[in-house]
Amino acid sequence: MALSFFSKNKKAIQARCRDDYPTKMRLKYAPYYHAMEAQNGTTVTLDGRDVIMLSSNDYLGLSFHPKVVEAARAAILKWGTSTNGARISNGSRSFHLELEAKLAAFLGREACHVHAAGYLSCMSSVASFAQKGDVIFADKNIHSCLWDGIRLSMATVERFSHNNPDDLREVIAQTNTDAPKMLVMEGVYSMEGHIARLPEIAEIAEENGLFSVLDDAHGFGVLGRQGRGTVDSFGLNDKIDVICGSMSKSLASVGGFVAASNEVIDYLRSHSKQTTFSAALTPAQAAASMAALDVMQTEPQHLERLWANTKKYKAILKHLGFDTWESETPAVPIVLGSKERVYPFWKALLDRGVFTVMSIAPAVPAGKDLIRTAVSAMHTDEQLEKIADALAYAMKKL
Repeated sequence: MALSFFSKNKKAIQARCRDDYPTKMRLKYAPYYHAMEAQNGTTVTLDGRDVIMLSSNDYLGLSFHPKVVEAARAAILKWGTSTNGARISNGSRSFHLELEAKLAAFLGREACHVHAAGYLSCMSSVASFAQKGDVIFADKNIHSCLWDGIRLSMATVERFSHNNPDDLREVIAQTNTDAPKMLVMEGVYSMEGHIARLPEIAEIAEENGLFSVLDDAHGFGVLGRQGRGTVDSFGLNDKIDVICGSMSKSLASVGGFVAASNEVIDYLRSHSKQTTFSAALTPAQAAASMAALDVMQTEPQHLERLWANTKKYKAILKHLGFDTWESETPAVPIVLGSKERVYPFWKALLDRGVFTVMSIAPAVPAGKDLIRTAVSAMHTDEQLEKIADALAYAMKKL
């Protein structure tokens, strides 16, 4: 049967995709979705030339560590490439249990559950426990995965100013409800590089009976004893109910984890759709994570090198007069304030062989448009010198 003359005009969603302005601008300027052709540590090949990677989350530089690579290879040979199922049914394996036990012990928790993506872990850490009628107090700058968890929970959300205990206390007082309450925050905010003011915020949560969820994707491996994270760095393990995070950063793999008490993890396994209906972590991902976790505990030089490089890099930025949003961690933004300044700066850095990532509003607050950079333990002194030259060159282009 012939299609109606007007049929294509009835597909409003098709037209929305075709006419979308942000997509047109992304395709025109092409700042995202670049496919690297090769990688060797912090050097990647893009469009046939080698450039320095200055935006990877491989903080400890373990994704090329021989022990991590060999563990992943051996796991594939033993278990194949996939479990081909969800944990609740046919996808659970002994290596999942081993990884969960090691992560739980490392974080000082009774139990842990691992997912195939950090996004799933962090989203489920909220959506699994909060429900309609509850109240969630959320830092305004939390990651998209946490916001999605909040939306799925159907709970009422009350935002408080970023990393501001006084505002949190005020918002709680104004809410004045006996409903179950949750606190959602991050340990390290990846765009800003800020460390949570955890001692003050955790005290407020305890005083007001808030079930606390902390996403430590960017604190794990970076802060605390041997990289145990933000909670450990403050000695507040008994004050935070749930720690979630990603294994695609310091653990040099892919996937995520939720660590908590036995009863909390058991509840998650009963009620989390992200857990019961998603495929299990692959053998190679689990093995790489376990190997990286072992390296973190036996080879302290990687964490030491990370902070030494961070110190050198921040000295470069300070000397050049850049606004780094008072970053306290290896996640270091270069705040330029407008997308009109961000794009030519990003392009100039790339022209000089340094790959970074643009982040503009609404991904960041208005007026905080920035270049996101991240230091790795694998950056060499020679690379840091080249980065300094590229930054000076890009600054002249503004």
